This record gives sequence, C-alpha cells and structure tokens, in this order.
Amino acid sequence: MHHRARRRILAGNPACLYGWWFPASLAAKAHKMYRVSNFIRHFARALLGGAAVATLWVNLDPASYYDVMESRVLKLALPDWLLPEMTRVTPITLVSEALMALFVFLLGKELWEANMLERGALHGRRAGLPFLATLGAMLGGVLVWTLTASLIETAEEAGFATGWAVPIGGDAVLAYVIGRRVFGKGSPALHLLLLIAIGADLAGLLAMVPTLSLSPVRLLWLALPVAAAALVWLGFGRHAQGRTERERQGALHLWPYVLAGAASWFGVMASGLPGALGLLPIIPAIPHAKRAFGLFAEAEELLHDPLNRLAHLAVKPLLVVLFLFGLTRGGVDLMAFAPTTLVTLAAFWIGRPLGFLAGVALARAMGFALPAGLSRGDLARMAALLGMGFTVPVLVLGSALPGGAMAEAARMGLALTLLLAPVLLLRMRRP
Repeated sequence: MHHRARRRILAGNPACLYGWWFPASLAAKAHKMYRVSNFIRHFARALLGGAAVATLWVNLDPASYYDVMESRVLKLALPDWLLPEMTRVTPITLVSEALMALFVFLLGKELWEANMLERGALHGRRAGLPFLATLGAMLGGVLVWTLTASLIETAEEAGFATGWAVPIGGDAVLAYVIGRRVFGKGSPALHLLLLIAIGADLAGLLAMVPTLSLSPVRLLWLALPVAAAALVWLGFGRHAQGRTERERQGALHLWPYVLAGAASWFGVMASGLPGALGLLPIIPAIPHAKRAFGLFAEAEELLHDPLNRLAHLAVKPLLVVLFLFGLTRGGVDLMAFAPTTLVTLAAFWIGRPLGFLAGVALARAMGFALPAGLSRGDLARMAALLGMGFTVPVLVLGSALPGGAMAEAARMGLALTLLLAPVLLLRMRRP
C-alpha cells in the first residue's frame, strides 16, 4: 500500500496509530486496497537462495556438506527422554525444530484471523469453498501417492503408503510468488490461492503427528502449552478490552506472549511432537485486530495489536530462517533419481490439481459460489500452482520417509515440481 493510501486510511482517526482497530468505513477502504506485503517475495528469494547454495554444495562436495549439517552445534545438559531431538543440536535440528516455528506461527496467525475475524476469508459460509478445495487437493495428493507407490517398488524398507503425509502440504510462499506473475496484481484468484495453500501447509505439518512413534506418557507434556495459553490469556490477553486504561495497556505488552510461546514450544517438543508446531497453541490467547484485511495484507503493518506486532517482528528474522532452512534441508542430490521421485511427481502434478478441481466442483454443487471475477481458466491455473511443493513437504520428509536414498529421491521430486513455474509463466499466464 502506498504512503498516500495509508494516510487516507488514517485520516479522521488518529487512534489507529496507537490502537488496533479501524472503524468499519476505514476498514472497508483498506479492504478494497488489499495488497499482499512484499516480504512474501523476499521469503521466496531467501528460501530458494539457501536451497541453491545447498544443492551446489551437496553435489560438489557431499562429504563436507553432511559433515557440517550433521555436526554438533550445542549439547544441552538435558536427559534424552526430555528433549531427544534437541539434546544434540545440529544445524538441521536447530532450524527445523526451533527456528521454523516462527514460520509456522506466521502461517497459523493468518489462518486464525481468516477464520475468526470480521470480514475474514473463512468467516461463516465463506469457508465452504476454500475448505472443500483444500481438502480435495490434500486427499488427491495422498490417494495418488498411495496408488502410485503400490504400483512401483520405491524401496525395500518402504511399506504400504509409506510417505503418504508428504503431498498434503505444498508451498504457500512459492505458490503466491509465481501466482502473482501468472494472474497479475489484484486478481481475486491470488487470495483464494493463498488461503488454500496456507491451509494445506498447516495440515501437512499436522500430518507429521500420525507418522511419529509417540509415548503416551510424554504426551502429558502437552498440558504445558495448554496451561501457557490459558495463563497468558487470563493474565493479559483478556484485558485487551478491559475496563481501565491500565488493564488495556498491560495487554499490549509483548513479553508475556513471548514467554508463553517459549513454554508452549518446550512442551510440544517434550511431548515428542515436531517443534515447528510449538507456537501454534498460544495464537488464540494473543489479542488480535477487530477485522481482517486479507492474508499477509500490507494494511496490517498499520495495526498495533500484539498478534500483528509479533508477526511484524518475526518478518526480518524469517528471511534468515528461510535461507538457513533452504541451506540445511533444501540441498538436492542430482544423482538421487529413483522410483520415489516419480511417486512424488505423480502426487503433486496429478493428485493435488485433480483433487483441487474435484473439491471446487463439489463446493459449487453444494451451493458455494466462486469469488467474483474468477473464471474456469483461473481455476486451471490455480490447480497447476498447487502442483508445486517444497517447504512443508521437505520439512515432513524426516518423519514421513525412511532416511537415506528414499528421502533424497523424494527431495529431488519436490524440486522437480517447481519446473511447473516456467511452464505456467510461458503457457498459462493470464492475458
């Protein structure tokens, strides 16, 4: 959003500079001028930059690459039964289990607002079509993965449907960046694409849970994130609309939510669940804006509620985090082509697009309308964009697949799904 537009939104309401609410009329203006923040494109560059460096490194000198990535950065003085994934901290575990929690927090925040806030894209009946389209894309990917893997022998250590969780998630960041070039600025398809991609990404991360061997005793640690969220809400969050100025100002402090987030992350890790999910439980306890302005909207930069402030503080560190994620998990061995590569490509290039179109058809048959201005051609382009996947599937590889050649073959398949980008830009770009 340009500075002049920002000044127009703020005109007549100086309280917007200090609070976290807009009057309905100004919110409507901001909604009409909805633009996605530029940091999404910076995220994509950071991720791809790290993956490019890793790919070059792993193919030129694989021994030194794996020596560095699997080297011990820090040894915590904790028993293995408490935090088994973090007692021996390597660059891979540090980034995937700890730092990527910031990225998942940002995705969770956007989906929470879309569901809970006034004008949110998932508020009320508006949730019907995005939900069914997302569900269709996920189920399509899983079904084609399972079918293809049953027809092709992928690896000796693979069982029936091994790796089914890989094609559930996609890549919201890369899908948006390519989609912006395909559809053009301001297309209603972009917002729906982001909504579906974010929903699938979070579902893909949650799909890691059934693939883990979890101890019932360790799951008791999940009481810690629940308690952290409840306590920070009772002590601070609920006072955002307090009767006194002191209560309202107290709810604006960020440190209680940061401490609650740290406790929540620790509890999730100690339970045996992926640390990347560790900050999600506290999102509902953090005071948020009154109205939604769209996913990753520039207008949110003007808001001062604690949830948006925390998200804005995470943006610059996330540029480093995504580069490091690409560096530690995105290195593609160009000699790793195997049957699992074909299974991955089939799930993403066939299963997810067809599943998405089936979900949209079901939604329309149930009476849910498409967003205004969306054509059949736009749906075909969105289906193709959902055929790309990298960030979340790569994060899932470690738990969904046996390590070694099978995981590397799947990683190569995920990298090859990105070849859809030039095809879309050359053949399917919206006139």
